[in-house]
Amino acid sequence: MFVFGDSLIDNGNNNGLASLAKANYYPYGIDFAAGPTGRFSNGYTIVDGIADLLGLPLIPAHSEASGDGLLYGVNYASAAAGILDITGRNFIERIPFNQQITNFQSSLDQITANLGAAADVAGAIADCIFYVGMGSNDYLNNYLMPNYNTRNIYNSDQFSTLLVQQYTLQLTVTNSYIFLTIRLYNLGARKFVLMGVGSLGCIPSILAQNMLNQCAAEVDQDLVLPFNRKVKKMVNGLNGNLPAAKFTYIDSYKMIMDIINNHENYGFKVINSGCCGIGRNRGQITCLPLETPCPNRDEYVFWDAFHPTEKVNVILATRAFNGSGDVVYPINIEQLADLKLVQTSD
Repeated sequence: MFVFGDSLIDNGNNNGLASLAKANYYPYGIDFAAGPTGRFSNGYTIVDGIADLLGLPLIPAHSEASGDGLLYGVNYASAAAGILDITGRNFIERIPFNQQITNFQSSLDQITANLGAAADVAGAIADCIFYVGMGSNDYLNNYLMPNYNTRNIYNSDQFSTLLVQQYTLQLTVTNSYIFLTIRLYNLGARKFVLMGVGSLGCIPSILAQNMLNQCAAEVDQDLVLPFNRKVKKMVNGLNGNLPAAKFTYIDSYKMIMDIINNHENYGFKVINSGCCGIGRNRGQITCLPLETPCPNRDEYVFWDAFHPTEKVNVILATRAFNGSGDVVYPINIEQLADLKLVQTSD
């Protein structure tokens, strides 16, 4: 499994960067066997849960993977990264989606060199899962930030259209368009999982900014849902245009809202503040080093101002892996992993 995304699934790629977006200190990782690793969670991320369900070891960060450590996949995700290269600049260094794809190409060259010309690297890559979770930061750390001019240039509909176009298109120095997904496709990727953006109106950061105790529905209605609808439409188009590949859309918004709206059924008690950071100190957005988090972490939906707890991540991973068509479309990750794609001459 090869993983591309942001802080929801970063597992240490920002640790060595001159970045303000880091989580390689306690209490992050308080419930993770290896302790603080750079995961923005008390334990597992969603891709850790998916790796377990696929029977894989936990996927290493690109910053740490080499040699045989590349053979089960690599995680390229970077906190504060977005679809747009300019997203997240407040955090200084981060690795945008474009650069993450370039890093994958470098890994592929290493794998090919290590295994030798006789190995069927292309066939193996075609059977791997390519998980992409992007878009949240393009809103939180771009569109909604006062020091960005984005909202003066685009209304919400125009911006979601721009993001989805950029999700599939990369403007090169020659002014020709190249599909981002085609970039991965031409490098051998065939099995894609595209994760939609979860609720932003319900995260503790937004609630604290607006002094709300319930979700800011207009944030999701105006920003998140239009983006997700266009991503799902993109998935339909790519499945129609690339018959040798298969794209699956994961409706993380629907899954997280089900958890929030029915939290008591899942054993959660706190849905509007984080276990660490927001809710315990409303002026703070992430856990401070050595801060004491809540002791009852399995009762919280959110770990900090932005990120779910491990318990939520495991629920999301399970539903993405074996869920039905209401949250995974057109097939789930388990079905995608088992799928035998018919290769075409392209």
